[in-house]
Amino acid sequence: MSGFLSAFVRNRKAAIGLAIVAFYIVIALAAPLITSHDPNKRVARPHQPPSVETVMGSTRMGRDVYTQLVWGTRTSLAVGFLAGFVVTALGTLIGITAGYFGGKIDEILNFATNVVLVIPQLPLLLVLAAFIGETTPLTIAIIIGVTSWGWGARVTRAQAMSLRQRDFIAASRALGEPAWRMVLVELLPNLLSIIALNFIGSVIYTIITEATLEFLGLGDPLAVSWGIMLYNAQITAAITVGAWWEVLAPCTAIATIGIGLSLLNFGVDEVSNPRLRALNASREAA
Repeated sequence: MSGFLSAFVRNRKAAIGLAIVAFYIVIALAAPLITSHDPNKRVARPHQPPSVETVMGSTRMGRDVYTQLVWGTRTSLAVGFLAGFVVTALGTLIGITAGYFGGKIDEILNFATNVVLVIPQLPLLLVLAAFIGETTPLTIAIIIGVTSWGWGARVTRAQAMSLRQRDFIAASRALGEPAWRMVLVELLPNLLSIIALNFIGSVIYTIITEATLEFLGLGDPLAVSWGIMLYNAQITAAITVGAWWEVLAPCTAIATIGIGLSLLNFGVDEVSNPRLRALNASREAA
């Protein structure tokens, strides 16, 4: 484990990605300290360009874009991490159970996984969000979490089936260790890299999907998030009237956090994948 952490810290992609994600997490946690008023409060003239008073300009309703961006970071990251946790927990639980126990349990869980994978996720999310109405960020996180675990379950199942054939598993089974200990102590530690990749990928997917749903008008207009900022900019024709700053701020935030999480994902993959580790070592030696 210590070797993995040291290799992770030395990996340039992982370090840069972690720094970007940590920066946004600090902004989200420090939102009450680095802003001075409510994000929905009118504090400036409509569509006021960036200035000393309004660093990132104002919206059509006179709301401060900077304040909305900061509080929107808290909402969007909370949705992303919550849904990522649900997706990872469900995928890991179902994948390990199916891969380790096999038999009828594997058939049933594998069938459920195939059903989830076959259903197109974005249309399903659009239908569910439209059926519910103005969905809150929490509702969006739950919907994404319970409908997007199929890929993680499939990958975890395949790796668990491979590990089940290893000698250390057979030795533990011969010693009469209970199933719960076999899963938690023997299997789970060897699946941490896959679980981490599943979590990071799920967070990226959730943040982008939440912004998409809210941009299409399926979110709560009273909430403050990056997607709602884009939705408000759309309905007030911000680009048409030249208020580019109202669109630039949330788009830059979404793109930057996506880059950070992707670099973190690549870094974890390079550190945990023996082939990529060997390839990077040969490149450094050359």
